[in-house]
Amino acid sequence: MRDLLAVWRSTRMVVLVALTAGLYAAILIPFKVAIPILPGLTEVRPANAIPIVCSLLFGPAAAWGSAFGNLIGDLFGTLTLGSVFGFIANFLYGYIPYRVWGAHRLARRETGSGQIGGRALAEFVLVTGLASLVCAVVVGWGVEVLGLAPFVALGNIVLLNNFLVAAVLGPPLLAALYPRVRRWGLLHWQMLDREPVRVSARTTLGALLCWIGGAGALVVGNYLAIQQANVALGVLPSVLLMLLGALLI
Repeated sequence: MRDLLAVWRSTRMVVLVALTAGLYAAILIPFKVAIPILPGLTEVRPANAIPIVCSLLFGPAAAWGSAFGNLIGDLFGTLTLGSVFGFIANFLYGYIPYRVWGAHRLARRETGSGQIGGRALAEFVLVTGLASLVCAVVVGWGVEVLGLAPFVALGNIVLLNNFLVAAVLGPPLLAALYPRVRRWGLLHWQMLDREPVRVSARTTLGALLCWIGGAGALVVGNYLAIQQANVALGVLPSVLLMLLGALLI
């Protein structure tokens, strides 16, 4: 995760952290009051496409920007102790796409022409699903531990909310923005003066553990909720496995 520290040594990357955070928060805030789903915890979030798209464009800067942007949004009606888990969840939401897929794979193949073909679209949807799953489990488990909301309620809502919005709005946004951002020299690998991130065996293993741990947490959590058992403790092993995967990514 040295790339996460490298962000703070680059003035332009710091600017992109602020840009991502500001854009994310600016779209989040109006919906806090307008269309709440769980009042005080979450709402309809069309902004959820921003962390995914920015992740593929700005890399590690988007991870920090997503985390701070969500925290800024929480200041407008949903700030609780659960915001700590929201910070971590949104950090991973903005970090996983960059590490698992990498903007260069989409860009070199299809985005330069402004079009996203079938294979690239499928890859985008998969990485969006993984990032949404990890985000949902982290924040859902956190609010369960704090007693703010049931894991199954917030976890399932966040998963669907994040995935559906990002999967629909993300591809056209990325196709429109990527050629311009590349021309301006603002892609993460251009600013950090290194080759685009490559998908390694370690990254693949990490993604697999995230899928297994995240899916396991939701399945076990929903089952334990029906049985009225201890959800927070029951899903803990799956959460830890998922977080191990995130570290490997």
